[in-house]
Amino acid sequence: MNKKPQILIVDDESYARQTIEMLLLKESYELFFAEDAHEALAQLDDEIPDVILSDVMMPNMDGFELCQRIKRNPKWNHVPIILVTALDSKQDLARGLEAGADDFLHKPINGLELRARVRSMLRIKQRHDELQAALQMRQDLANMIVHDIRSPLSTILIYCDLLEAELDGHVQTLDTIRSEANRLSSFLTDMLMMAKMEHGRLMLSQSPVDINELAVAVKNSYEPMASLKDISFHLDLPDESNKMSLDANLWRRVLDNLVSNAVKFSPTGGNITLKVRYADGGSSQNGSVPHLNLQVMDEGPGIAVEHYETIFDKFKIVATGRRDVKQVGLGLAFCKMVVEAHNGRISVAANEPRGSIFTVEL
Repeated sequence: MNKKPQILIVDDESYARQTIEMLLLKESYELFFAEDAHEALAQLDDEIPDVILSDVMMPNMDGFELCQRIKRNPKWNHVPIILVTALDSKQDLARGLEAGADDFLHKPINGLELRARVRSMLRIKQRHDELQAALQMRQDLANMIVHDIRSPLSTILIYCDLLEAELDGHVQTLDTIRSEANRLSSFLTDMLMMAKMEHGRLMLSQSPVDINELAVAVKNSYEPMASLKDISFHLDLPDESNKMSLDANLWRRVLDNLVSNAVKFSPTGGNITLKVRYADGGSSQNGSVPHLNLQVMDEGPGIAVEHYETIFDKFKIVATGRRDVKQVGLGLAFCKMVVEAHNGRISVAANEPRGSIFTVEL
């Protein structure tokens, strides 16, 4: 991130604010100002800074009370606060610490000390942000693992039912069970790999991938599941396939998620189509035509227009319009993460007269 650190300066005296501004002028910070504690709290509702510098002696609400209010609010309590004070008694310092202050500056302010203490608080804030990101990643990984385990396990259970009905046993059926179990194992391996994400981007292991072959493999995997619901699974592939540089494991999981959702949401007797097209050159109104256009079309309940963007957000839950399937979203958030890591784009649109079309452009 190239975002400048944001510093909120709270002081009721204009010359004091100007003094701090001059002392921090060369530090490449983005400075914000508040004339009293109430204005500072109002600004925090709009923008949370990285460090707060607050005077102690202010009218109506002093710096101690401001500090207490900030630290009581879970949205703000992680922001380091430096209290600027002319008080130097141990009782005043103890009061500031009890209020939640992280550091102190004594008046008159020394520029060297000011810059050093601000940098120290920024390091603390950065470590906090990194820890929170790591904790969020761990939670996301756990949720994704649970989500991804469902699809291969469902296929395994279906083939177990087929084996029970066909006691003589078929080698092909056993091979499918073995393949799905291997996929489940690869999902877990991929989750461990995702823990090594840097700067919000997946670390890809790219190699030439035949998209037509990948589409056929996905169809073969999900067609038995679809047939149990009397759903017709169609492939619409070009005569000649192109190999593209992709992370094969992650890209297979993208198609797994899209097709699995299509099977899950499609009604009995419906149709699913996996369509692949390659660009033949030229340009579109938005610039160059993507090299690959892949679509998964279903005849399910569809997605409301207002959810076309939020359905790919891992922090949103989108209702599906079906009583037997309550929500969707996490798997699609993973799809978006992988597609964007490949510099592509994923979107959803209506499939007239009913259903959804998920499009991947690469």
